[in-house]
Order: sequence, then structure tokens, then C-alpha cells
Amino acid sequence: MNIALHEDQMRVTSVPYRSSKMVIFSGVPLAKDSYKTNSGKYYVTIKVDPNSIPVLPAIGQHWFIKGNRQIDCVETDDYVMQQHTYELPEHIQCALPETGEQLIRFIAKGKDFKGIGESKARALWQLLGKEFHVTLTNDTPASRSRLTGLLSEESVEALFLGYAKYKNLAHCNWMSAHKIPAGVQQRLLKYHGEASIDVIKENPYALIGFGLSFNVIEGIVQATDFKGSVAQDDPRRLSAALEIAIRKEIEKGHTYTIHTNVRPHLIKLLKDQTLVAHALQSGHDRAQFILNPGSGAYHPTAQLLMENVVAKRLNKLAYLTDLFDDKANAAFCFAVAGLPYDLTVKQGEAVTTCLNNSVSCITGGAGTGKTTVLRTALRAYHHMGFEIHAVALSGRAAMRLHESIGFVTSTIAKLLRDEPIGPSIEQENHLLVIDEASMIDLPTMYRLVNHIHPSVRLIFTGDPDQLPPIGCGKVLADIVEAKTIANTMLDIVKRQEGSTGIPEYSKLINQGVIPEELSIGTIQFHETDKSEIAQVCCELYQQEPENSRVMAPTKALVSEINKRIQQAVNPSGEALEFEINGDKFFLPLRLNDAVLFTQNHYDKGVQNGSLGRLTSVKSSGDRYGEVTLDIGDTLEVTQSVLDCMELGYAVTLHKAQGSQFPRIIIALQKGRIVDRAWLYTAITRAESEVHIVGSEGDMKQITEALSHSHRRSSYLKELLK
Repeated sequence: MNIALHEDQMRVTSVPYRSSKMVIFSGVPLAKDSYKTNSGKYYVTIKVDPNSIPVLPAIGQHWFIKGNRQIDCVETDDYVMQQHTYELPEHIQCALPETGEQLIRFIAKGKDFKGIGESKARALWQLLGKEFHVTLTNDTPASRSRLTGLLSEESVEALFLGYAKYKNLAHCNWMSAHKIPAGVQQRLLKYHGEASIDVIKENPYALIGFGLSFNVIEGIVQATDFKGSVAQDDPRRLSAALEIAIRKEIEKGHTYTIHTNVRPHLIKLLKDQTLVAHALQSGHDRAQFILNPGSGAYHPTAQLLMENVVAKRLNKLAYLTDLFDDKANAAFCFAVAGLPYDLTVKQGEAVTTCLNNSVSCITGGAGTGKTTVLRTALRAYHHMGFEIHAVALSGRAAMRLHESIGFVTSTIAKLLRDEPIGPSIEQENHLLVIDEASMIDLPTMYRLVNHIHPSVRLIFTGDPDQLPPIGCGKVLADIVEAKTIANTMLDIVKRQEGSTGIPEYSKLINQGVIPEELSIGTIQFHETDKSEIAQVCCELYQQEPENSRVMAPTKALVSEINKRIQQAVNPSGEALEFEINGDKFFLPLRLNDAVLFTQNHYDKGVQNGSLGRLTSVKSSGDRYGEVTLDIGDTLEVTQSVLDCMELGYAVTLHKAQGSQFPRIIIALQKGRIVDRAWLYTAITRAESEVHIVGSEGDMKQITEALSHSHRRSSYLKELLK
């Protein structure tokens, strides 16, 4: 083996591995200005972070690489090949071939040029010759007509689209020279093209639209030739700073903000009070946000649009009342007659409210009977001939909803991928039920509203006092606070024989009252020093590993608890490993480990927050093992899901929200995100047993302070009023 600085040109022949953290691709070397390979004795392999290259590799592409080259001898059947490996090369560039033979081969072998084989690619070159690039650069009817005699309409379209994709790679050199991150380059080329690149050349601060921070853009400006054209008081700079400041507030969950909240962010960014004043006076003249002169509030355009659309639909449905006719009464009587017990007066009112209104809510804490009311209302609606569509945010919550109501359920993500819901010849009346609605953020509600016909009735169920959504807005809380949509708040906990005490305990926490006894019923409080919380959680988990799940507030604490539990309950399980190009890779997962998925893979039936158990680590082809999901389905472990699998003995509360587990262990630790709503929500994730691990002092402070969600600003409530 030897290592030396070298350079190569190659044509990609395989992409054996791709994840969010690494991509490996191989190919045959090319000689300059020739379609021939340099040698039949070696091939080139590149290992690189996919976010550091302008486009993702695909078979047929041409790449230029410069960097440290490692040479290994690899036995292939009965002869030896050299493998030249470039790991994190100094320079890497994907380019459109310039010479005839290379261009012919490139088009013939590239997936982007569908329907064009080598004979047609060669005929294309013979037809256009030196006019090839000019013809394909100018996508006009005249240019296309030159090709119709040679190619089908589909192939002509593919040719122009493919050429445009690779032609834009020329801009990568400019972007790289101007320190624009490769991940941004990828998005620019894939979704935007030359027009957006021209905008960035005119205004580098437009890069905030691609997720770059203000300070990163400032660094780009200072390090390149932008520096001479951007002054400290440049309106482009001030406007960008204001936009970033507003975004900082939206990231906290607000849908609008005010001067008082924006100013500290601006001071931090601009470091000059005069510039801050200029930004507040004139920086709002942008399409990205609107200044309400009456209230002085800044409304990001996207959030304001979504709020208006959602409010318009809900307000329209709210006017459709007095629907409890004889047919509905008969359905109500039918549904109640099928119950093994009598409804309380409040529960009966809740059911009739659902039947009397086109949009309604059933809210309340744990143990107040929301599920009973919902199940009865849905039986009545079904009796009236309505098709029931019941959804929850997570797969586990959807499964639990199905068990509770007896109707087919799905995740919101699946519903949004299916056909829109509306009247048809076969079915005129539809009802959409949104369970655990406290978790629904504004963008999700906007998508749901646009996915259903205006005639579709809505029922929201949930607890507005639980942890607010991860995204912006607080839809359920706004609906309840606006008081314009029919809502039945169930607030009486029905104590049953053998009660766990969890509903009563959680109700006190929600009211800001510390229980007189921290350990009562099936709830146990474990006084623990902060440094010992992870270990105590691990020991409690070991007592009933099959029924337990740990809830912790931070990723760091989750990771520490997971490692401890894995070492305690599964120290010698067979590791999950996979091999690529002769190299072995390992994940810190072992056979029988609890697994958490951290990304959405809807095609495979998993989403961010899905849980399961690693039930096989046997490799076969591109399959490296198998996970049995907690909803009962099995999932093959392939490359696409490898880098979104983590240990799942302990999870953050946001990952678990909407789900319930028999036995919950709560790692209670004061911090930025831990408040009364966090503790209340964590306790209500338990079906039968709760263990709280922390200090009594911390629990008292957390319980008695107001929840952060009460400070979340949302304009939807005003629009509903």
C-alpha cells in the first residue's frame, strides 16, 4: 500500500453505498480528451461526504478527482486489479464531457438521457457536431424540431432536461470559488437552476433562503469579491438580518413576532444600534414577511398564508351547525345502546355536540373519557353512512387509536400520500378524525385542510395542555382558546377500582400543584442526584425490560442512558455489520436491541419516531438484517435506513409523544425544554406504571412554573375569532 497526491478522471460504473453521511462510488479511469480508459489494470473508488459534492453520483457521470490516493491490490476471480481510493479528496468535480466520443458515451450510458442508446447518441453528434452545445443550451421549438426526426418526443425532453442538469454544473466552479457549501449547490442545481444563481450573484444574502446563517453569509462576503460591493448599511444586508431575526422567533414555535423580541437578535447580528434602527425601519420591505402597522407585529408570509387558509376552512365549517336531526338522534340512540355502560351527562353532551356540528373538539386530560366519547360518536356517524377517516401523527398512536375506536386508522403522513378526501358517486359523506391533535403544527394542519374537500366534517381530540408541536403554531390550543368552534372539555377523572392514580397525579401537575405524596399508587418517585440519573434509569429499566421505556429531555442524556442499558441488558448481542467494497462497517446496534428510527421512510412504513426491535443481523445481498416494528410489521435493514437507526431503550419525549407504553421511566432534569407541560405529557405516556427519577426540588420548580407553550404567539386564534 502507498499514499500519494494524485489526480484522476473517471466514468462512474457503480454506486455501492449511499447514506446521509457517506457516499462511495467507483468507476473506470479516463484519459484526457479521450473516451478510452487509462488502464484495464485499475479502477477508481471515491469515499466522500455527500454534502461536500455539488451533485450525487450516478452511473455514467464523469468526475475529476485530486487528492491523496491509496493504492490496494484486489483479487478479482483469477487476476489482480489495483484499486485507487480517494477518501475525502482535496478537489472533486462532476463535469459534462466536451469531446465527441466522451459525450456520446456519456449520453448513451447516463440514466438522465432515457431512450438514447449509443447509436442514437452517435447519430445525434453527427447531426449537430460543433453546434451540439449551442442547440441544447437554447431550448426553443426550432432546436427541438431539429431533433424530432431522430428522437422520440420523450427522448427529446429527456435530452434537454439532462443537458440542463449537467450544464448547470459549470456554475459549481463559481459557487465553490465563492465558498458556497456543496449542500446548497446541490439544491440550487436540483430545484432552482440558473435563475437563482443569478439572484445570488446579485445578492449573496439571498442564501439565507437556503438555510445559511447570517454569520456564514458574512464570512462568504468577506472572503470573496462580494466584499467590495456590500457596505455595512447595505439594505440587502439589513433586510437579511431582520429576516434571520424573525426566523429565530419562528423556530421557537411562534407564527409571528414583535419589535421587542426581534431587537435582541438584530443587536447580536449587526452589533450596532444605528444599523438595528435602520433595519427595523426599512428592512421589512420584503416578500418574505409582512409588518402589521396596527400591532407592530412581523408576520412571515408563509405562516400568515397558512393561518388564513386554515382559519377560513374552520370558520366555514363552524357556521354549519344545528345538524342534530331525527337521523342523527336515531344514530345516537343506536350508538349508546351498544355500550356496556352508561355515559355521564357530560359525555353524552360531547357526543351530541360532535353530531350537531361540522367541526368540533373533544378535549381533556388522561382518564377523562375522551376515547369513550369518540368511539360512541364514530359509531353514530358510521350508522348515518359516513366514511370514517381517523388519523394520528405517529404509527404507534394510529395503532392505539384503531384499538380504541375499532375503525381503520392511519398516520397523517399516509393520509396525505393517498388520494384527497371528498364526495364521490360511491360515498358522499366523509368525517376526518384527528387524534392527539395537540401535536399538530400549523404546516401539517395546512396540508390536511388542502387535502380534504370543504364538505368533510372534522373532529379534533386531544389535550391542549400537553407538550406543544415541534413545528410552529399550536392549532388545538388556538381552537380551544378562540371559543368559536364547539368544544367539550372533559375534566372529571373517573376513578375506577384498581386505578393506577396516573390520571389524578397528572391532573395535579397540569394545574401546577405538586402532589402531597410524590410516590403513590403505581407512581414511584426516586430522589436522585443529577449525576446518578442515567444509572438509576438503567437499573429501573432492567427490572422490567419488556414493558419499559425511558423518557429524557436531551439527546445527550438519551444517548448516555441508551449506552448504559444496552451494556446492562444486551452486552454480548451480535453486532449489526455490513461490508462495502471489502471494507467492514459497524453500527452500535446489536441483535435484540430496541431501535428508534430518526428519519421518515414512508415507502418502508417507518417515520421519524418509529420504534422496533432488531430481530436479525444476517446479511444477504443488500439486506443487512431485520427490524420488527412495534406495530407488528417487519422491515428489512438496507442502506437507505442504516444511518437513521439508533438505540431506542430511551427516547426524547418529542419522539414518544402520541404513543403510550406500559411502564415509563422519566429522567427529570431541569433544562431549557423541561417545563410543566413536559412533565405532564411524560407522565401521561404511561399506561400502568410511572417512575420519576430526579430531585424533589427540581420537580417542585418545574411543576409550579408556567409552561413555555403559554408564551407561544400564534395568529390563528385571532383569525378564528
